[in-house]
Amino acid sequence: MLSADQQAHAGPTSLETTAQDWEDRDLLTVAATLGREFGKPSPAIYWTDLLCTAILAYGALTALLLLPIGLASVPAYGVAVLAFYRGLSFIHELTHLRPNTVRGFSAAWNVLFGVPLLVPSFMYEGVHTVHHARTTYGTRNDPEYLPFSALPRRASLRFLVVSALIPLGLLLRFAVLAPLSIVIPRLRRIVITRYSALAINPSFRRRDAVPTSSRSWLVLEVCTAWWSILVVALTALGAIAMPRFLTCLAVGVGVAVINQIRTLASHAWGNATDRPISLTAQYLDSVNVPPPAALPALWAPVGLRYHALHHLLPSVPYHSLGRAHLKLSSSRIGSARCSTPDYPSMPAVLEKILKRKRASQSGDALATASHQHQSA
Repeated sequence: MLSADQQAHAGPTSLETTAQDWEDRDLLTVAATLGREFGKPSPAIYWTDLLCTAILAYGALTALLLLPIGLASVPAYGVAVLAFYRGLSFIHELTHLRPNTVRGFSAAWNVLFGVPLLVPSFMYEGVHTVHHARTTYGTRNDPEYLPFSALPRRASLRFLVVSALIPLGLLLRFAVLAPLSIVIPRLRRIVITRYSALAINPSFRRRDAVPTSSRSWLVLEVCTAWWSILVVALTALGAIAMPRFLTCLAVGVGVAVINQIRTLASHAWGNATDRPISLTAQYLDSVNVPPPAALPALWAPVGLRYHALHHLLPSVPYHSLGRAHLKLSSSRIGSARCSTPDYPSMPAVLEKILKRKRASQSGDALATASHQHQSA
């Protein structure tokens, strides 16, 4: 057992000390207790946060559009990007909220952020839950996982660079492909299976060719398509000045880039075997960046700074994750206490990924970790 000081200097060990199939029963028992204690969402917190975020985001965007382009507009741009990013991050909560626990919240989020940013909630619902599934996490069927630790460094750089094209890709999907797919059935199947998921895994395909929530999917898709067509048409006709269109596009690019960087720092990406791993290994392959670090409140908002804990407690709302993390940290016992997914900052997470890249050059990192654990 390591002392508290030794743990702080040793840092996260992630999958290096955990076999693929080994479970820390003490950890899971404590997690189950915390899930029951902190699992109730607060509608007041959800609504207050969403509405205040929307006011800040659209207020900053208005200021940005009114200010001349230059140094004076930089603060407004920064606030707009971070506020819209926070608002967009609520889509993660929507996928885990039980129906009617926060009445009307999904519809309000889609009106305020989903449709305007061309990311309606159906793009994540039915997708993110696959990432959490015990049988698919870290495998080729996981929409939100790539083994970056075993991939060349250029793969990570390409992953970040391509994010700047996401807003244009979404515009193409809704303004062009969605209308065309109405009259071309084969294209419709392609649009649903390949271009209707917020996924980083290029091989992922949605299996629900006929979505189970087809009515809400259709309503949201029609609204988003009309919105995107309207924006393109008004810009083409000059009703929306090109500089203003490009300014809004730049905000979208900023949001996409920050989200992509945050995504890269959300896991250690240690599963390069395409095999399902245990929940304990999934937890240790994910990332927490808890206080006293302050910047994660900006680049990992709405509970995303507790991403590892979220994989243990997916039903716990974002506003309770901080308290749950404190309680878990103080109550955990057993072998997994020597391993922690807590990192002091984003650079520390990225350094871990780079170390894994170097380790993978001499063999599969996860297989080696499993062998070491079993030998110990």
